[in-house]
Amino acid sequence: MDGLVSVPNPDYFMAAAYREALKAFDEGEVPVGAVIERDGAVIGRGYNRIEGLGDATAHAEIIAITAASEYVGDWRLNGCTLYVTLEPCLMCLGAIMQSRISAVTYGAADPRLGAIDTFRYREIAETSYNVFPQITSGIMEAESRELLKAFFKRLRK
Repeated sequence: MDGLVSVPNPDYFMAAAYREALKAFDEGEVPVGAVIERDGAVIGRGYNRIEGLGDATAHAEIIAITAASEYVGDWRLNGCTLYVTLEPCLMCLGAIMQSRISAVTYGAADPRLGAIDTFRYREIAETSYNVFPQITSGIMEAESRELLKAFFKRLRK
């Protein structure tokens, strides 16, 4: 390969996060899924389990961060990318920053609670931490949004 580095395919990892969101949907949870990638492999995964675990912190991102930390044997997740179907909330952004995740890729914006692009906590976090993960958005945005719409439509019936 003469020094060429393989770049992970964001569509592949977002599809894995979407499959996690489908698990949440099937369990009657708000359908958000997440995976954490490092060196081209999934090292952590999670989906919303708030109702099932009776835990307000059981967001997909938090569960995936815990799984990835257990996998690497360290709370520091430098060099990792979090793929999540919905823009992280403020709690999850805090966990992302604390765990030192290098990049976040999300599908749909969260107009109610999104903490990265919807509500700009970025400036505050960058000032406090002197670093902020690289952000990519819009990967599988339509599919992620439609799954959320289908969930809430089903919930209202």
